[in-house]
Amino acid sequence: MKFLTVDEAAGALAAGEAVVMPTDTVYGVGVAVDAVDDPGVLFRLKGRPAGKAVAWLVEGPAALDRYGAGVHPWVHRLARRFWPGGLTLVVRASEAVPPAFRSPEGTIGLRMPASPEVLALIRAVGCPLAVTSANLSGAPAAAVPELLDGDLVSRTAGVLEGPCGASGGGLASTVIDCTTVKPSVLRCGPVSSRDLEECSHD
Repeated sequence: MKFLTVDEAAGALAAGEAVVMPTDTVYGVGVAVDAVDDPGVLFRLKGRPAGKAVAWLVEGPAALDRYGAGVHPWVHRLARRFWPGGLTLVVRASEAVPPAFRSPEGTIGLRMPASPEVLALIRAVGCPLAVTSANLSGAPAAAVPELLDGDLVSRTAGVLEGPCGASGGGLASTVIDCTTVKPSVLRCGPVSSRDLEECSHD
């Protein structure tokens, strides 16, 4: 398994290659959104049918205004409370999000990871990273390098060095629909429904 420094990983991403990275939840595999036309390489790596949107890892809450449209004030409160961390916010995509990266409903999932290595990688590349869990379709997500699928990793530029699972306990992020008047949980994860409910009504 080839391990990469931030600079090496950034160079590979800028060249349009995929990189496996240890996020604060589970290992992800991603591409730089400015270096590829669509997330198709990620579907091929995972053996997953195309069409399901891939969330973006972003540098901070300002991404909600740049890549989201008509974002409710409570969504900003959630970002201030739980970012960086294991919460993905699904918002209506702005024109800054290429159509190939939007869901069929015209949305995009955004998350700021609590991982210094991944945040440094985002800054080095200069754009968000489209990232999905680094596992074959239907297989469990990996929180330790020993559980990564060797064939999948071999078809990427390598694995970014750094710890994995610091804030998620091996769980993929909580995903919520932020296009409605109140949070709607699409996937359970490190952030509980109770935490979301309390924060969204502050």
